[in-house]
Amino acid sequence: MSDGFAATAATYDRARRQLIPCFDRFYGAAIDLVGRADHPVGRVLDLGAGTGLLTAMLAPSHPQAAFVLVDEVSAMLEQARQRLVGVDATFIEASFADGLPPGPFDAVVTALAVHHLDDTDKAALMRRVASVLAPGGVFVNAEQVLAATPELEQRQVAAWRAAAIGLGVTPDDLAAADLRMAADRCAPVAPQLQWLRDAGFVDVDAPFRDGRFAVITGRLPPT
Repeated sequence: MSDGFAATAATYDRARRQLIPCFDRFYGAAIDLVGRADHPVGRVLDLGAGTGLLTAMLAPSHPQAAFVLVDEVSAMLEQARQRLVGVDATFIEASFADGLPPGPFDAVVTALAVHHLDDTDKAALMRRVASVLAPGGVFVNAEQVLAATPELEQRQVAAWRAAAIGLGVTPDDLAAADLRMAADRCAPVAPQLQWLRDAGFVDVDAPFRDGRFAVITGRLPPT
C-alpha cells in the first residue's frame, strides 16, 4: 500500500480534491471541530498526514501550535515538509497503526487514513488516541465511511461516481481510484462512534456527513 502512495505523492492533493465532491465542506468541518478543545490548541498530532494538507489548513487558525505529522510514506512527508515551511512541524516516518508519539496533545486529527485499518485496529487506535490526548482534548477524524447496509452502500457509491464524473473526473481516474480503494476497510459511522465512547470520549458525534464522507469527533472529559 505504501508503495502505491509513494508513486502518487506529487499528484495526491489534486486527485483528492477531484474525487471528494464535498471537499471544501468536508475539510472545513474538520478544521472547525478542532476548536472544540477545552483550552488553547498548543500541540496537534496529525495521523496519516500524507502531504500535510490537513495541517496546512489548520495552521493559519492556530499559529502558535506545534504540529507532529506521522506518515509511513517518505515521499508524502517530503511533500509535507515543502508545504509547511514556516510552520512549527515535526515529521515522523512511521505507521500510526504501530503506536503513537508521546503526548499530551490538545488535538489529534486524521483525514482519510483510518479506513486502512481493520475494525479491531480502528477500535484500538481510538484507545491509543485517548491515551495521548490532554484532558479536554479533541479527536477529529475526517473519514471515508461505509453505508449502513449493502443496498445503501451501492446507492452511496453510485452517487459518488456520478458526482465525481460531473466534476470532470475521467474514467481512467475513476478506475485508478477504484483500484486504490479495493483494499480499503471502511466502517459505518455508528460503530466508529461507539468505539470512541468505549475509549472514554464524550460529546461523540458525526456532525458532517455527505455520502461516503463523514467527520467523526469526540473529546476527552476535562479534569
